[in-house]
Amino acid sequence: MSDAKFFQRGKIQELRLELNSDKKDRNYTRKKQTLKKIVANMTMGNDMSSLHPDVIACMSIPVLEVKKMVYLFLINYAKAKPEMAYEAIQTFRRDVEDPNPLIRALAIRTMGYIHVDKVTSCLIQPLRHCMRDQDPYVRKTAAVCVAKLFMQDRHLVENAGFIDLLREMLVDSNPSVVANAVAALTEISERSDHIQLQLNMSIASKLVTALNECSEWGQTYILESLMFVVPQEPGDAEMLAERIAPRLQHANSAVVLTAVKVIVYLMNYMSRDEDIQSMCKKLSPPLVTLLSSGPEVQYVGLRNILLVIQKHPEILKNDIKIFFCKYNDPIYVKMAKLEIMFRLASEHNVEQVLSELKEYATEVDVDFVRKAVRSIGRLAVKIESTAQRCVEALLELIQTKVNYVVQESIVVIKDIFRKYPNQYESIIGVLCENLDNLDEPEAKAAMIWIIGQYADRIENSDELLDDFLYTFLEETVEVQLALLTATVKLFIKRPTAGQDLVPKVLKWATEEVDNPDLRDRGYIYWRLLSTDVAAAKAVVLSEKPHISTETDNMDPVLLEELLLHIASLSAIYHKAPTTFIPHCKPRFLIPSPALRRQNYNVGRTLQHQDSYSSLHNTAQFQQGHNMQSGRSDEVDGGLDEFVSSSKQPQHQRLSYHEQSFEQVAEASIGNQEYYEQKMNAENPYRTDTAAVGGSQANKGGGVDLMSFDL
Repeated sequence: MSDAKFFQRGKIQELRLELNSDKKDRNYTRKKQTLKKIVANMTMGNDMSSLHPDVIACMSIPVLEVKKMVYLFLINYAKAKPEMAYEAIQTFRRDVEDPNPLIRALAIRTMGYIHVDKVTSCLIQPLRHCMRDQDPYVRKTAAVCVAKLFMQDRHLVENAGFIDLLREMLVDSNPSVVANAVAALTEISERSDHIQLQLNMSIASKLVTALNECSEWGQTYILESLMFVVPQEPGDAEMLAERIAPRLQHANSAVVLTAVKVIVYLMNYMSRDEDIQSMCKKLSPPLVTLLSSGPEVQYVGLRNILLVIQKHPEILKNDIKIFFCKYNDPIYVKMAKLEIMFRLASEHNVEQVLSELKEYATEVDVDFVRKAVRSIGRLAVKIESTAQRCVEALLELIQTKVNYVVQESIVVIKDIFRKYPNQYESIIGVLCENLDNLDEPEAKAAMIWIIGQYADRIENSDELLDDFLYTFLEETVEVQLALLTATVKLFIKRPTAGQDLVPKVLKWATEEVDNPDLRDRGYIYWRLLSTDVAAAKAVVLSEKPHISTETDNMDPVLLEELLLHIASLSAIYHKAPTTFIPHCKPRFLIPSPALRRQNYNVGRTLQHQDSYSSLHNTAQFQQGHNMQSGRSDEVDGGLDEFVSSSKQPQHQRLSYHEQSFEQVAEASIGNQEYYEQKMNAENPYRTDTAAVGGSQANKGGGVDLMSFDL
């Protein structure tokens, strides 16, 4: 019979009478029915707390179903009425020693949920006893209870020795106990400021052995814990990855993605390229299989795939057809697939990709069409051999006269002009025919840039700019900046045509607008034009740096961090967890002799792996010193602290103008003094000897990590 009948508002007095009835109640059937009504009323938001003496009296009934409902009642009201929990403490103590392991586990689980100090203090001894219980169900419940207790009072967990008991449970004979112990240790390590989980290869091997007998969620926990293994010897990472590889064929997508994360992590510690290529081939089928799931799982898989292929594009280079959009795909799946298609496009498959994108550009969904058109332009910039075909495709789309298609096409054609100067300017006439269709700031700014850049080739460029200037004061800042620069370009290239427009625009920019960027640019142009036209020409018409799709690539350091968070929200947001989770520990590759050199040279001034290598060498020296001093137990913690504190932000390369300014500044005040001022400005909290001098650099202690190297 359905339990829906219990979800009716009950009167307190009637329920109390039913609980205290003297009638014969075989198998406690009547009490079960009454307790179900009470729980149903709690679920509906009705206050049942006045029944607590009568409900607690039912705790002595040795029936598991009754105890579950009584414990649920206690959990619900104990926080608001702690005295209710005090009355149940003696019963909890009896239930923890009950012959039935299910009742023992239920009691210890319930005590972990009740956040009352007196109950928490009474939990310590029973919990310690349950962690060594003969029944594995009780042990695995106790392991999770330690993690819950840590959320309430982390100092109590550390001082009571529960961490050591969890470590012992990692070698338990029951895989479920091992999985729960791993989950608890991982959770505690992530939340603690001075506890860092580290697993050696011996423990990692035992955990992998337990994978075969665990549930799918237990496998996920164990695989996640393997992210705390740092291979030290050549061959360790390869061996561990080979043993994890069968999990890639699991039916559960969480297990598959977590296995992918661990293997991608271990690939950083593989020495031979052949092993990395072999692993990449094994990663391809499971990632493709994820796309046969529901749309939500597909999207999660696609966002993770987008990260993986930026580090290892060879994984899916031959499977681009899998990412072609289907007519019934949700829009969020289509957008994710488009990005991956662009990433995987190469000279070998560009014809197929371009054909697909042209089809997508005729769809009805506006956002999808915009993304497709923009992808065609990005494809032209990425692959030079297909640029001509991409331009022809964009011209065909412009001929459709669809407003948003035309505007997106103009935006990407501007980038094509910058990438390939003096090659496709013959299409400018077609673009000028569609000026009336422009109503979006980005499209207007792109078209204005084209008119200004090729003002000497467009006969009526002054008239076109004058038309845009009618609404100068109402336009967005982006359009106003473009109009200001384009007008100055027109004046420099065709002085007679631009002499009437320039004063008008400069007056508006410097006197009638509030934006400081626009005002400053107007003053700079005015001063240049009034003092030295040749200098103005050299500045305004200077050769622009070539653009490339490398600017679309994710920051290498951020990418490396996100690859350590595959199968989490970070991989979906493409943001480091520290940006949206307070007090979250950052993850990074721990240095070891097996760690491969990371190439972060593109757009960077710092080689990340060089710093890691120096850290490792320093840590090895410190380890030897500590062992001679009898402090070998603190080495791992010190190493972790040293690595985490040494992680400095990367700095972009300076632009042309910044380099020129810095060269002038450096020449005026001297190299050494300039260098010191620059370093102090970039990092005002420096503690190196050059900044603070002598032994002051080492003052002020850091956190002393409790590193559990198992």
